[in-house]
Amino acid sequence: MFTPNDRFYVRWHLANIPSAVDPATFRLNIHGHVERSLSLTLGELVREFTPSEIAAVNQCSGNSRGFFGPRVPGGQWANGAMGNARWKGVRLKDVLDRAGVKAGALQVRFNGLDAGVIPQTPDFMKSLAIDHARDGEVMIAYAMNGEPLPLLNGFPLRLVVPGWYATYWVKMLEDVEVLDKPDDNFWTTKAYLIPDTPFANMTPGQKGVKMVPINRMVPRSFFTNVKNGAVLKVGQTTTVRGIAFGGDIGLAKALFSTDAGGHWEEAQLGPDLGKYSFRRWEVSLRPSSPGPHKLMIKAINTAGIVQPDHANWNGGGFMRNVIESVSVRTT
Repeated sequence: MFTPNDRFYVRWHLANIPSAVDPATFRLNIHGHVERSLSLTLGELVREFTPSEIAAVNQCSGNSRGFFGPRVPGGQWANGAMGNARWKGVRLKDVLDRAGVKAGALQVRFNGLDAGVIPQTPDFMKSLAIDHARDGEVMIAYAMNGEPLPLLNGFPLRLVVPGWYATYWVKMLEDVEVLDKPDDNFWTTKAYLIPDTPFANMTPGQKGVKMVPINRMVPRSFFTNVKNGAVLKVGQTTTVRGIAFGGDIGLAKALFSTDAGGHWEEAQLGPDLGKYSFRRWEVSLRPSSPGPHKLMIKAINTAGIVQPDHANWNGGGFMRNVIESVSVRTT
C-alpha cells in the first residue's frame, strides 16, 4: 500500500538543488520568536527526541492538472503526482517546545536548501499557523518507508504535513522560523492560491473571487487495474481494484457503479493504515450481457464529504477530485 521510494514522484520549485548534503555538517536551525535559538545536528534529532511515525499521502497541489479544461499553465500532470509512504521523524511540536515558543507567536515558516537560478527568484518558503505546527502530527521526517529520505525527496529532512497538499512538505528542510506576524512571502501571498469556494471551483474569466492559500486535501479514489477501452468477458468474474483516501481525514467508504452512476454499491476496503493513508478497494464484477459500460468510483470521507460529479476549474489547476470513471466493453 506504500509507494516504493524509487517510484515516488519528484517535484521541486526552484532549480538549484544540492546534489549532495553532508549529514555530518548539516544543521537544522530553529529561531525567531522563541526563547532560545537551536542548531540541531541529525544525530541530535535522532537521539534526543522521541521518534514518531505516520502513514500519509503526499499529493502535489496540481496533481491531475493535465485533465483541466480549459487547459491551464503548469506541469501537465496526469494522476501520478502523489504517493503514500510511512514517514518517520520527530514531531515539530517537540522541537518547537525545546526552543520555547514565545507568547504572541502566529506562524511558523519553513525553508529548504533549494535556491533560484537568479537572485530575484523568491526563496521558496511556506508557513503554517502556530496551532497547526504544534498539533503533534506535523513532523520533521528523516526516514521514508524504513529508509533514509532519498535525495530527490528531501534528504536529509523534510516537513510532513498530513492531510495538506505537498506544497507545504518542504524538502531539504534547514530553517524553521517562528513568526509573531503574518508571513508575507511570495509563496504564501501570491502563489498557490485557490478560490475560497467549494472544491476551489470557479469559471474561466470569473472576476472578484476571494482567493486563499491552498490547504487541506479533499477525498479521491482511483482505478488501478482497469483502463479505458478494457474488454471484459460476459459470465467471467473480474476483480476491479483501486485506491482511495479521505483527504485531510479518514476514508469512510468507496462506492462503485457499473452504469455511469445510476446505481452504487459499496466496495470492499483493505486494511486501514491510518486516516491519512491510501486504502485499497475492490469489487467483484461479473457482467451478464455484452455491451459498453461506464465504471465509476467515488470516495466519501468520515466528515461526509463526497467526490463531486463534475470537475472543478481554477486558474492554478489545483485540487481536481472529480469522480473517476473508465469506459469498458463486455463481450
